[in-house]
Amino acid sequence: MIVAVVGPSGAGKDRLIQGARALRPDLRLARRVITRPTEAGGEDFEGVTPEAFAAMRRAGRFALDWQAHGLSYGIPRDQLDGPGPVIFNGSRAALPQAMACLPGLRVVLITAPEGLLAQRLALRGREDAADIAGRLARAGFAMPPGVPHLTVMNDADPETGVARLLDALQPDRAAR
Repeated sequence: MIVAVVGPSGAGKDRLIQGARALRPDLRLARRVITRPTEAGGEDFEGVTPEAFAAMRRAGRFALDWQAHGLSYGIPRDQLDGPGPVIFNGSRAALPQAMACLPGLRVVLITAPEGLLAQRLALRGREDAADIAGRLARAGFAMPPGVPHLTVMNDADPETGVARLLDALQPDRAAR
């Protein structure tokens, strides 16, 4: 099983993924490659230059890659191989491509109220006010038509959010 976790910036995707993995050691994280310096913080990712990313892409190293927020993102092909379920932080805009590249992909949308998104974005300190405003403007980006998914509202404490994500990952949960 491969699971794409998507949602607006500030929804808490990385925190919930980390919490779910702590309680479910069988969940493997597909660590993203991003054209952002590793020192920028946030999630556990491999930071590369745009030139290195382009070389990786040409070499076919990504199962999926996309552009967002002026950056390039990639899911390494080799991180999807092996036993157990794999989870990765994806992009709503890239879901049609992801569904075509990754047959059987499950999608979980994590979201939160706009005020909470704004507060979380300000607290992480990676974006200036204009960048935060831009991310909030994209927060309402609709899921692409025809992409079945489950929604997790992350508007409570982290433990509740993690429990909701783990519930969405249950095999018997049907996406809509």
